[in-house]
Amino acid sequence: MLIDHRNLIVKEICEIYERIKPLIIQRIVEFQNIWRYGKDSDIFRELVFCILTPSSRARSAGKALKRLYDTGLITGGTEQKIAAELNIVRFRYKKASYIVQARGRFFSNNSLSLKGALLEHDSTVGRREWLVSNIKGVGYKEASHFLRNIGMDVEVAILDRHILKNLCILGIIDQVPSHISPRMYFEIEKRMCEYSDIMSIPVSHLDFVLWYRETGDVFK
Repeated sequence: MLIDHRNLIVKEICEIYERIKPLIIQRIVEFQNIWRYGKDSDIFRELVFCILTPSSRARSAGKALKRLYDTGLITGGTEQKIAAELNIVRFRYKKASYIVQARGRFFSNNSLSLKGALLEHDSTVGRREWLVSNIKGVGYKEASHFLRNIGMDVEVAILDRHILKNLCILGIIDQVPSHISPRMYFEIEKRMCEYSDIMSIPVSHLDFVLWYRETGDVFK
């Protein structure tokens, strides 16, 4: 019975993929254009979005980011003013602090370029490790999300609760972990990549499909 259930899920995933594949491709091209043509401020905007996402809905994080951008607070607001605009995301005071710290790192006098800092690393592994080690509020999920959203490294797993739930349903993992260590993150990512090969769906596309299955949305 369990095998039949999983077969139905696999069939559903294939059907969803065929339906939304053009939207996925369009979104990935949009991400890649951010890296190709975007300025440091465009790259930073995506970093802020990923800082806002933990424990919050992606759409809420998107709305909060738009508020910061429209009011100019993303580039010049104090921690207190930023926090006041983040009332639709969880842990807004911590996230406001993380945003200000990241902004100071990349946009103060004599600061390094965010784009330039990423280019110093010649691999996904190196870039992700650098992000996790140097930017507060960014773990492996957020680093992967950011690198995907700027089109620099699209073949990474963004292991949020929606993806983990579906990986569990598919039997790729035994249970949804309450906490993911770096070692566990890499192991689950490896399993997801192997499954994407079996399904002949790029892992960047599979992420969108599983997320859509939970939310009915193709966002970012």
